[in-house]
Amino acid sequence: MRIGLTYDLRDDYHGLGLTEEQLAEFDSPETIAAIAGALQRRGHAVTRIGHIRALAARLVAGERWDLVFNICEGLSGRSREAQVPALLEAFGQPYTFADPLTMAVTLDKAVAKRLVRDAGLPTAPFAVLASDADDAACRLAFPAFVKPLAEGTGKGCERASKVRDAAALATAARDLRARFGQPALAEAFLPGREFTVGILGNGAGARVIAVMEIALAETADEAIYSFESKELCETRVVYTLADDAEARAAAETALAAYAVLGCRDAARLDLRSDARGVPHFLEANPVAGLHPTHSDLPMLATKAGLAYDALIDGIVHAAARRQGLGRLDHRLGAEAA
Repeated sequence: MRIGLTYDLRDDYHGLGLTEEQLAEFDSPETIAAIAGALQRRGHAVTRIGHIRALAARLVAGERWDLVFNICEGLSGRSREAQVPALLEAFGQPYTFADPLTMAVTLDKAVAKRLVRDAGLPTAPFAVLASDADDAACRLAFPAFVKPLAEGTGKGCERASKVRDAAALATAARDLRARFGQPALAEAFLPGREFTVGILGNGAGARVIAVMEIALAETADEAIYSFESKELCETRVVYTLADDAEARAAAETALAAYAVLGCRDAARLDLRSDARGVPHFLEANPVAGLHPTHSDLPMLATKAGLAYDALIDGIVHAAARRQGLGRLDHRLGAEAA
């Protein structure tokens, strides 16, 4: 297949004066090389396209591919992850992962939680804090956890996020609004185990790759899988596959939320348990990080025996079959099946 690869490379945005935190969701050259290499080893011809403006120029010029492997996060706006899928749909170009609607509703964590909650799945009580008045009116029990409404990679999750009274909540929310230019999301703090669940496939064929438990080392922030801990995960976080009853409950909830939110091809969902050991939905990542050794989805897949190349192959296979891209080589996706 001729596959175009769209991505937001950190190096492409360094000249815009953005901070390292603002660049955190963007990819490294190592990630792009790893994806391209995995695709090429399966016999695909890969075109490295880059960000949305580079993609738009190629599409307007008439260039097309059998499939676009899209991992763009987008630069700005609450619906920034939806921008590239929307552009690809406008030009009738098949692509991997979720459509614009799912990309938009999952980036806004409150919208995603409302959909999951209304489907009868467990998620912690929450409040959107868009102003000082919202802070004052918040009636969540303490402790609570405060984070940006529409960010990923743990951005804005830090020691100050866990608040024990109304004054601390208001301080944390104001700080996040000022730093990120968006409302804050407050949730009832969940004191139990934390899981991330990798899912591959579509419809009735979607399956859980594995459930990975996230445990923080003594050097990490207290009970918080923070942005800093993620960046230094090799020394601050212990990742272990889990398959006990609580982990299986997390897998069941994650798979149901994957369907409710309209995720496609592959995704990673994060959950945390309450004091009774019931896993609650936190958020979905419909375009999960794909660094081979630093991103959670490839890490849990590798631990589960699904090698990096097979994971990428499985994503392509799911996207191709979903969009009826013709008869694929019988080996395509065989390892991921």
